[in-house]
Amino acid sequence: MHLHPTDSDSADLSTPVRYASNPTPREQSRAPQRRDLNGLRGVAIALVVVFHIWMGRVSGGVDVFLTLSGFFFTASLLRSAQAGASLNPITRIRRVLRRLGPPLLITLLTVAVASVFLLPRTRWADLGDQLVSGVFYYVNWQLATTANDYLAADPSVSPVQHLWSVAVQFQFYLVAIAVVFGLAWVRRIARPEGPRSLRPRTFAVIFALIAVLSFVYAADGIRRHQAWNYYDTGARLWEIMLGAALAAVFAARSDSTVAAASSGRTRLSSAARGVLAVVGMTVIVACGFVVDGVTAFPGPLALIPVLATLALIVAGSETAVAATLSNRFFAWVGSIAFPLYLWHWPLLIFYLSATGRSHADALGGLGIVGASVALAWLTVRLVERPTQSSTFTPGRIAVTACAGIAAVVVTAGSIGWNVHIDRSITAVQADESVDEPTHPGALELTDGIRAEPAAVRPPLYSAPGDLPATTLEGCIADFETRDAVSCSYGDLEANRTIVLAGSSHAEHWVTALDTLGLQHGFKVVTFLKMGCPLSIDTMPMLGPNEYPDCLDWTETVLAEVAGMEPAYVFTTATRPREDSPGDYTPTWYTAVWQQLAADGVGILGVRDTPWLAYRAIDCLADGGDATSCGVARDEALDPVNPALAASFRFPGFSALDLSDAVCDTAVCRVEQGNVLVYRDEHHLTATYVRTLTTELGRQVGSATGWWAGP
Repeated sequence: MHLHPTDSDSADLSTPVRYASNPTPREQSRAPQRRDLNGLRGVAIALVVVFHIWMGRVSGGVDVFLTLSGFFFTASLLRSAQAGASLNPITRIRRVLRRLGPPLLITLLTVAVASVFLLPRTRWADLGDQLVSGVFYYVNWQLATTANDYLAADPSVSPVQHLWSVAVQFQFYLVAIAVVFGLAWVRRIARPEGPRSLRPRTFAVIFALIAVLSFVYAADGIRRHQAWNYYDTGARLWEIMLGAALAAVFAARSDSTVAAASSGRTRLSSAARGVLAVVGMTVIVACGFVVDGVTAFPGPLALIPVLATLALIVAGSETAVAATLSNRFFAWVGSIAFPLYLWHWPLLIFYLSATGRSHADALGGLGIVGASVALAWLTVRLVERPTQSSTFTPGRIAVTACAGIAAVVVTAGSIGWNVHIDRSITAVQADESVDEPTHPGALELTDGIRAEPAAVRPPLYSAPGDLPATTLEGCIADFETRDAVSCSYGDLEANRTIVLAGSSHAEHWVTALDTLGLQHGFKVVTFLKMGCPLSIDTMPMLGPNEYPDCLDWTETVLAEVAGMEPAYVFTTATRPREDSPGDYTPTWYTAVWQQLAADGVGILGVRDTPWLAYRAIDCLADGGDATSCGVARDEALDPVNPALAASFRFPGFSALDLSDAVCDTAVCRVEQGNVLVYRDEHHLTATYVRTLTTELGRQVGSATGWWAGP
């Protein structure tokens, strides 16, 4: 979230609540101040910090800041447009960058340097992408693309993940400038002798309409894909636009009405304003305790902090709450709010990484708060204040130069490292061979092939790119796609067909099935969708959210399969339990199998592979070994394959289980036979799946009767 005072001429959060039809430049530069709203920033940032450090929850403070941003920044633009000031967008954007850029860039450089010493190298590539996107204010889209959930902090979370809100706010600035200045420019061209801009009430209607559209989009996004929705500018825009609409409403009032409103003398009685302020402040403080913002925002429940913020704005500056928020303490916290927000999150993540803790204790949290406050104060004194000088003083020149150097170093360093990693990934993807004598992988467990220790393949840095062909060729539907994307592998001329259908945990078997199809004469047709095992009758979940697109997609796939009449459908038959050890077969899986059996299609139900709660490559890069980074077999798997029961219920169902090719009797290691097993928390590397081909061939051949032996 952007905690800075906005792009107004005053750095102390001047709020534009007094308007005249033709304000003079002096009136424009001396808009009435709302020091209580600066104090509100202080309260909100305190809530953000406390909830992040000790409670692992979203407080709603980010939504307060987004709403305030819409109010302040839009009001500043409206004042300029109505006064006949220059409509040059570059000037306005430059002023915004002068406020946001230096503290942000210096923070990013510090994070980059600290990451070299405190984070495993396997995380540098992803972090590099995020750092570059942070420099150019699109980090929210970077996070959305990689589906990073904004959950409780732990050592594996990005130290710049919180900057999504800075990007959203900057993107709003661009939209607001385009709308207000663009329409004002059109008005001046069309009627040179008339008003210098559209009437504020017209802008109020425009902003309200945008807010409604964004609100509907956000509400639908929670249902479709909340991990994306949380970072989506379009979904967040309504929160900011409601603040913008309120600013336009204030601007539309007459001189006397607005002057009264600026001092709290509105049509509301003093008692009503006092109650409104108390309720608004209470709701903001309590919001994080009663609403899980990660799963609910920016959907309808985000109205709670947003409307509470609007209530405090409307209540005015003469309530008891406003007086409290205007005191020196809250004013001071508000003055360091932006850099405090910038620093607290990376300090928390680095603390957790350095200590190996999963959360901060009371003493450690206090240390993080103290360090964050100290860095924020220094940032204000040494970075922010020099850049606000109207002339090119030595201080402003020095800070601007340092910020520019930081941008170049962060961008060049991140891109350079990622180019190196990309070359390594390209080499891994181009090598589809299995060197059994040196890198037997699963064959060490299934066939007893032993090899001397050698360099692990794929290399740790390249593992995330060791993907199945379906991902590389765009043959898996993403979270938003309901169409049944299909591709073919194996022997494309064969008369026998196996359909590979389900989520990415079905997908990683395509590497072995493709080879088996070529060897034994069958075609593999894929129907795959991210996060979507075949599901009917029961609403599938994507994290804590419903995933209705998965139901629609499954219906489409089953209809396609019924029309194709393949010999078998190959899909996952189990999944890990969420709250206890082991795995199980969900009832909605068996409902799908029942329908397939009724259509005369055989089912090859493969037991899902063990899941980790962390990236294996990070654990290895941080000093762990194949065993310590693995998971106990009895934690990941039940003693007996849960899908075996289905073998007796459904004709044509065969239970496949390659657990003994991934785990020994006690441990499921993350590296076996010099081959890395996992590319992330729970997906197998394509290289390891190639070493599983022999064992999968034995089981598929036995189940289908199409061939004997491997």
